[in-house]
Amino acid sequence: MSTLLARVVTSARTATSSMSPDVDDWLAGRRGQPFESTPIPLDELTRCAGWRFAPGTGNLEHDSGRFFTVEGLHVRTNHGRVEEWWQPVLVQREIAILGILAKEFDGVLHFLLQAKMEPGNAGMVQLSPTVQATPSNYTRVHRGGRTPYVEYFTDPAGDRVLTDVLQSEQGAWFHLKRNRNVVVEVTGDVPPRDDFCWLTLGQIHALLQRRNIVNMDTRSVLGCLLGAAGGPVGGNGSDAASGHRGEPSGRLTMAEVLGWFTRRKSAQQLSARLVPMDSVVGWRREAGRIRREDDGGFSIVGVRARARTREVHGWEQPLLAPHGPTLAGLVVRSIGGRLHALVRAEALPGYLDTVELGPTVRFATDDLDRTPVEHRPEFLDHVLSASGTGSVRYDVVLSEEGGRFLHAETRYLVVEADDGFPLRVPPDFQWVTVEQLLSLVRHSYYLGVELRTLLLCLTGS
Repeated sequence: MSTLLARVVTSARTATSSMSPDVDDWLAGRRGQPFESTPIPLDELTRCAGWRFAPGTGNLEHDSGRFFTVEGLHVRTNHGRVEEWWQPVLVQREIAILGILAKEFDGVLHFLLQAKMEPGNAGMVQLSPTVQATPSNYTRVHRGGRTPYVEYFTDPAGDRVLTDVLQSEQGAWFHLKRNRNVVVEVTGDVPPRDDFCWLTLGQIHALLQRRNIVNMDTRSVLGCLLGAAGGPVGGNGSDAASGHRGEPSGRLTMAEVLGWFTRRKSAQQLSARLVPMDSVVGWRREAGRIRREDDGGFSIVGVRARARTREVHGWEQPLLAPHGPTLAGLVVRSIGGRLHALVRAEALPGYLDTVELGPTVRFATDDLDRTPVEHRPEFLDHVLSASGTGSVRYDVVLSEEGGRFLHAETRYLVVEADDGFPLRVPPDFQWVTVEQLLSLVRHSYYLGVELRTLLLCLTGS
């Protein structure tokens, strides 16, 4: 076991710490502050808040030219039952820092998390990384206060970088969005500010069993840390727990997994072209929002936010508002004594390299009633029918990024299949060991954001 893996395992097995407050009381205090997130019509947003619909394109943009824009996307693909569509998409060309500080107390690694208000968060306040900020934020384009602790990630000289990797966000809603997922271990004194606290990985895993506590960015960064550590940290029957060592081979070798992934990327042709919002087919801009003509999917809405704990105490902005929760379901089973996950090579228009690995099923559940049985995703019925049975290993609703999405919730579900579940699966799917996934998450653009969350939750269970 590597030194970093041993330290991460120790942290994962530590359920309490004298360095941490009573998390429930502390979070209740943070959530009890006078925050505001109020929906406002887009027309009001563009009249008073520095946002505008650009002449000639209809793109929703900020007067500063920074932050993000809402633009149109025209997609063509040779894969799936829908070959062409138009949609709005969030365009954020800046690479945000998602950074967590780590420090050892009494021989145990702790992680500095922030109780951060975001206008789109379910519950308003969730546990975010130490720093969750775009360059526009930490260079103070908003003319607000400085971003606490950002200097540890912009210039980590003298500190130990445990992981530092670029990863994507939701490829269905962002266009080519990338974040820097980074953990820096410090040895000097770093006093936590009022909205920050030190937690062990074991404490964080316990919070991941509860709805809408640990935010998407924290989950993504810690998933990357497990990859850097080189193995799972929980007693889940996977390689580290069962004594396997060496190359993380399973039903396929790593070379075979990479070959399959490359073939899927080569086979799935997808063209995603930014176009003016005014030219997007099938969508309508109204005074209050931008919506799809059949009211499916999501809308673009405006919000007014107030939070004295943020660098700017009040602001307005657009958000992407899904019309219902998403299901991210992962089927796992033991093959040859090793835990395998059934992953899908998923082509999404916002991915930098077209295809990343996703869960077995990713599906907007508000579309269930309007989707004929023959058009539903493979394995959806198996995942849904397992709900509430002893085969469910993880089942919690967690929020996606509240700085860009309004109440975007995903039900993360891990289902263990028995030996009767087929080993032969359709071409877009593959059985991959947990350790192979951990090896891949060390690198950019292999695992999508939902699979990074599921990997963290599964390996910590």
